[in-house]
Amino acid sequence: MSAVLKPLAFTIRPMQQTDITNIMMIEIVAFSHPWTEGIFRDCLRVGYPAWVLEQNGILLGYLLISIVLDEAHILNICVHPDHQRCGYGQRLLEYLFETSVKRNIKNIFLEVRASNTAAHRLYTLMGFTQIGIRKDYYPTHQANIKEHALVLTKVL
Repeated sequence: MSAVLKPLAFTIRPMQQTDITNIMMIEIVAFSHPWTEGIFRDCLRVGYPAWVLEQNGILLGYLLISIVLDEAHILNICVHPDHQRCGYGQRLLEYLFETSVKRNIKNIFLEVRASNTAAHRLYTLMGFTQIGIRKDYYPTHQANIKEHALVLTKVL
């Protein structure tokens, strides 16, 4: 007899200032150049839409966007490295798509490090296409060397 694995339950809810401590723990282990606590606080203070993904009360990921007219720009999306490749990034993006349609958003844009093949693969799977390159966009650990960003979009 084989056991059937059930998908783990998770919740996506609006990000709150009280989430920032847990977000920073993820940010620091996930990124070579993490955002600061102040950046997250400022984004929430000015009203940028942002959500967290929780499972059993534990924050596993987050997504933050800006909206101008009928376009959204993903400013930051992250899943804790211990929980990547489990479908949580895909769930956050699906939630964004559903929310964006309700807000009459027509296009979603993002930048991704050229070297981040796993993220690029996810974005392609989710219907994003590359529309450009931002040269020397991301900092690196090497002085005076920056990494290119791929600019992607999804038309809703």
